[in-house]
Amino acid sequence: MAIVDRVRELVAPLAEAASVDLYDVEHNGGVVRVLVDADGGIGLDAIARLSRSVSRALDEHDLIPGRYTLEVSSPGLERPLRTPEHFRRAAGSEVKVKTLAGFDGPRRLTGILEGVADDGVDLRSIDGEVCRIAYEQLASARTVFEWGSRPHRNQSR
Repeated sequence: MAIVDRVRELVAPLAEAASVDLYDVEHNGGVVRVLVDADGGIGLDAIARLSRSVSRALDEHDLIPGRYTLEVSSPGLERPLRTPEHFRRAAGSEVKVKTLAGFDGPRRLTGILEGVADDGVDLRSIDGEVCRIAYEQLASARTVFEWGSRPHRNQSR
């Protein structure tokens, strides 16, 4: 079992006990990143408490060989989308998507996440076209955060 999977298995009950959602676990080099969220957002105090719990559990179970840095945080405003559940939570939001080389369409797309199904997502581009992208064709995806409001395209002045 990969380190990420073992960490996820260890952290999931801790997150549930803290009444937060385990959004993702990443392991890159010497950094273990645990991303958590809650309905309405997550506060710094909740993150700090969970960070202490996760740190103790990782030390106790010795899952990660060598030295590492533990980061516990929210996924942020521009959050990565990796699982169908991530995409469901982001439905209606603006997203940026990179597709794999075999995709029949552009490699980089930005648009509104119109629909989410078990096999893929529907993305509406700025020109109104809806494009279906299977999860297997996605290289990466993330939400887009914009400060302020964007003027509507058909707005009269």
